Amino acid sequence: MNRPDNLRPCLLSIKEHTTVQTEIFVVAYRFSPDNLSAMREEFPYVRFIVNDALSGFSENNNLALRQVSGDYCFILNDDTELRGPVIDTLLEDFSRLPDDAAIVSPKLLNADGSLQLCGRPEYPPVNYVLQQWHLYKEPIDNGSGLFRTFNISGAAFLIRTDIFRELGWFDETYYFTPEDIALSTLARRRGYTVWCDSGAAVVHKWRTTASRISPAIRPAAVRGSLIFFSRGSALRYFLLALGVWSAEMTKRIKAALTGRREELKTYRNITRSIFTGKSPKELFIRYFNEL
Repeated sequence: MNRPDNLRPCLLSIKEHTTVQTEIFVVAYRFSPDNLSAMREEFPYVRFIVNDALSGFSENNNLALRQVSGDYCFILNDDTELRGPVIDTLLEDFSRLPDDAAIVSPKLLNADGSLQLCGRPEYPPVNYVLQQWHLYKEPIDNGSGLFRTFNISGAAFLIRTDIFRELGWFDETYYFTPEDIALSTLARRRGYTVWCDSGAAVVHKWRTTASRISPAIRPAAVRGSLIFFSRGSALRYFLLALGVWSAEMTKRIKAALTGRREELKTYRNITRSIFTGKSPKELFIRYFNEL
């Protein structure tokens, strides 16, 4: 996302902490020519894939994934840094896991070293609605050592390439969320297992990028989540959407009363998007062009 200040330490941490043979792809998403030239010069061993079109998480990742040749794919956000031999550790984990293991994720840390996420439990639709009302908070610590989990975070995880290809890579129906939960859910439905290793740590500075374009990201994310959790049922979508719309409208009114203009814009866009027929991508493009 044209952030060399994020990308540089990410790539340096891979080089410092990884001993296994790798091929590294960077999807240079809407990079300026100067930034792209500087990154190519500093990291000549990286394969840069230029994409200037408005694209979501799934679309960007899939541009690189369709070109991979390795036995495993390690997906990593640019706003991350490895803490120790994460890739080596996760690869070693596969030698100890059952044959049906598809994905292993590391522990995620905040920039200050505090725990962000360690495995993700089952996430039923009702919890998603409750979370919008601030009545549910996803647990951040769900196990220790190498343990089986339900879902992953798209910020960092290792997956077998053959299984990823079988699953169709990331589902491009979604734009920023819930691609990671959709992927791990699909893997489990196909009979595979998902794991987490708390001994492998990645720092995820997740507020440094997406928060700047929240009025465009959040409507697309909410619409995508409702599509995912409704599982093709119009009735289920309506019931979930009603609960989420009520929560977001409450936040919208509160933001208007307290004069928080940027938050008001985000909540306004969300409430306008929930009962629309537009795709998450169409919503993102619409609101991005208004920024």
